[in-house]
Amino acid sequence: MAPAPDRDARTPRARIRDLAPYVRPHRWALLGGMVLGLGATGVALVQPLAAQRVLEVVTADGGAARGPVVLLLVLMALGAALGAAQGVLLGRTAERVVLRARSRLVDRLLRLRMTDLSSRPAGDLVARVTSDATLLRAAATTSIVEGVNGVIGLVGAIILMALLDILLLGVTLSALALVAVALVVTLPRAGAASRRSQEAVGAVGAALDEALRGIRTVKAAGGEEREARRVGDAATEAYRQGTRAVVLNTLGSVAAGAGLQLAFLAVLGAGAWRVSEGALELPGLVAFLLYLFFLGGPISSITGAATGLQQGLAAVARMRELEGLGTERGGLATARPVAPGEPLVRMRGVRVRYGDGDGAPALDGVDLDLPRTGHTALVGPSGAGKTTLVAAILRFVEPAEGSILLDGLPVADWPLAELRRRAAYVEQDAPLLPGSLEENLRYTAPDATDDEVAEVVRRLRLGGLVARLPDGLASSPLATTISGGERQRIAIARALLRRPELLLLDEVTAQLDALAEAAVTLAIAEAARDRAVLTIAHRLSTVVAADRILVLEDGRIRAAGTHAELMDADELYRTLVRTTLLPLAAAGASESMV
Repeated sequence: MAPAPDRDARTPRARIRDLAPYVRPHRWALLGGMVLGLGATGVALVQPLAAQRVLEVVTADGGAARGPVVLLLVLMALGAALGAAQGVLLGRTAERVVLRARSRLVDRLLRLRMTDLSSRPAGDLVARVTSDATLLRAAATTSIVEGVNGVIGLVGAIILMALLDILLLGVTLSALALVAVALVVTLPRAGAASRRSQEAVGAVGAALDEALRGIRTVKAAGGEEREARRVGDAATEAYRQGTRAVVLNTLGSVAAGAGLQLAFLAVLGAGAWRVSEGALELPGLVAFLLYLFFLGGPISSITGAATGLQQGLAAVARMRELEGLGTERGGLATARPVAPGEPLVRMRGVRVRYGDGDGAPALDGVDLDLPRTGHTALVGPSGAGKTTLVAAILRFVEPAEGSILLDGLPVADWPLAELRRRAAYVEQDAPLLPGSLEENLRYTAPDATDDEVAEVVRRLRLGGLVARLPDGLASSPLATTISGGERQRIAIARALLRRPELLLLDEVTAQLDALAEAAVTLAIAEAARDRAVLTIAHRLSTVVAADRILVLEDGRIRAAGTHAELMDADELYRTLVRTTLLPLAAAGASESMV
């Protein structure tokens, strides 16, 4: 699986501006780190002069050099202390940058529109929060500070070297010109390779996530080797791009080191000649060589800063894609008096399309009035639009045309929290959430009493599961094998504890045995006495128990009525009853109901 091509073709200045929101909140800490770094750089620049003074004292009259030596030791200790303080300050700041970026990304991801979330591999989104955010650590802190300090240190050393001997400085700069050329050639290529490497790492996460989500199917089909090869191909691409970035960065570093060694040899030869000619004192040559050695630090800092900045900008570009996606937004409506007989939910001419909108609509002009109490069942062939209808009520998808009203007000005008507080949704493959069984049950109703929890456990026949767990309700349901039916009943119990005005159930009886199905059917019937229940049904028992049945076909409601009415009036419903809606094991026993 090849990574996506580099999509960030903007100017470097525009890309650097994207880093500003991550840097700005920590500007004072970065300024402090820069001041500490400049202090350490200044101390390091003075040390060769102190060493020169020691040599001058010793060679002049053989006298004691205690004072200059003590000064040199003090400078070394001060430089080490300033460097340590800067490292701690920048390290803590870097971790805060990563924490802030991750928190911001997580909040953004959880608030994205469902259509945007479902169109992107989960593994790639996780990589943006984990590995991409980590690359900000250097780019937003040390790269900036060390880059500035490196430039100042480089300029300061060159000025002092010019004061010592301008001819040797010319030799040095000639050798360092090769370093500059190497960096100009390698760094842009290394940055592009880093961006492709990060995209490839995201592709690895996406491929692995897809394989693990369908692991039962993979194992049952003997597809482990095929999936391992698919993930391995993505990992190989990440390796190839990462290796390319490493090679380019290494070439830049080696070129910088080779340039410094060449400069040292050239300065040593030219300096020895200058000393022999009497144009330069030996202490001055030693000080110049010390400055030449010092240049390695600033050059390394500048190179490392450029590399870290390239990687950070690549990470910011990927995170910026998420910033460009729209989040869910609600309105400011408040509850109003409801007219007698007004439906809880009203749909008029609702049309929903997925993707680019070129295909057939998932819902095509749906009109629906959902009463405030009672059980409504949705039936229809696969792809008829049943799940989309439920998703539209909760604003998981937005209609391209038409209106959806809750209490007479458009659902888009309601605050999202209020809209979804009034409804409870149980999806077809209801997931277990992190935490204990009790935390799972209380997830949508944290204020539920112990008696209410006990009652819903009894009603949904979850007592056996509670007894099987080592610590009962306090145990994680993942601590033991949970059947699909038990997982479904946990989700239904969670929804009932919320006591919503609207209960939305998506094929909740599909994985239940006869006893569990009877318990769920009874719980749904009790809930429908004082609230609206809308069920996507694939079991005849659920359909027959409904007060009203809606038959969907090709995104339209083609018929509505009771089971008996539809059996008389609608051919598609009769076909569904004789095929889709009859459980195979119970087909014979249910014939009397048909």
